[in-house]
Amino acid sequence: MAIRQIQYNQNTLDISYEIVNPEAKVDLIVLHGWGSNKNLMKQSFGSHMKGFRHIYIDLPGFGKSTCCLALKTSDVARIVELLMIYINASKDIILGHSFGGKVALLLKPKVLVLVGSAGIYMKKSLKIKVKIALFKTLKIFGFEKLRTLFVAEDAKALSEPMYQTFKNVVNEDFSYEFSQYKSKALLCWGRDDTATPLSSGETIHSLIEDSKLKVYDGDHYFFMKHAQDVSKEVEETFLSTLGN
Repeated sequence: MAIRQIQYNQNTLDISYEIVNPEAKVDLIVLHGWGSNKNLMKQSFGSHMKGFRHIYIDLPGFGKSTCCLALKTSDVARIVELLMIYINASKDIILGHSFGGKVALLLKPKVLVLVGSAGIYMKKSLKIKVKIALFKTLKIFGFEKLRTLFVAEDAKALSEPMYQTFKNVVNEDFSYEFSQYKSKALLCWGRDDTATPLSSGETIHSLIEDSKLKVYDGDHYFFMKHAQDVSKEVEETFLSTLGN
């Protein structure tokens, strides 16, 4: 594991990363989802795809990386890009799970691998709408300290910068950005995913012209059981780009 200090918007962030197969010539950047970290992704994919140089990154505010300011997904992508410049990493293949999928998309790699990616806006249920309205009302009367009773599980116990970041990124609709991606994409999805449902994967598949959708048994973390097959699909997708 290594840590690199990144200067961004007059702030210093410590970004933690780890490289596997350092002598390989093709770079595979691996980005985790919200609330996760690079170790989970390394545990899943670290023993596969040995022809690639794996670069596992803790996104700002997660794992061993710090975050002292509110960010948007575009900010996170730029921070990752700055780290890639410092470590001389190429955008050959970028794999992103959930929130990491949106970051991967903005980096515009040669091969985009989306694993249960976020980015398609899902309408809120009536129950959620009522909770939001109630919290806003209570906030007016000075009861914002009751925040933990109303926020999503993914946002509880977050620092203030990370809570603001969560609010910035949770409802983003990247439909346009998906439609503008013109390189090759591999979409891998869990059939029983409730966080980013299969319908989201099907929508993204329809938006990205040169994309393949592979569906697996499992939930939002299906890839942990199917890492070997996902890795095989990644290798075959990259090989199909050679000579183009």
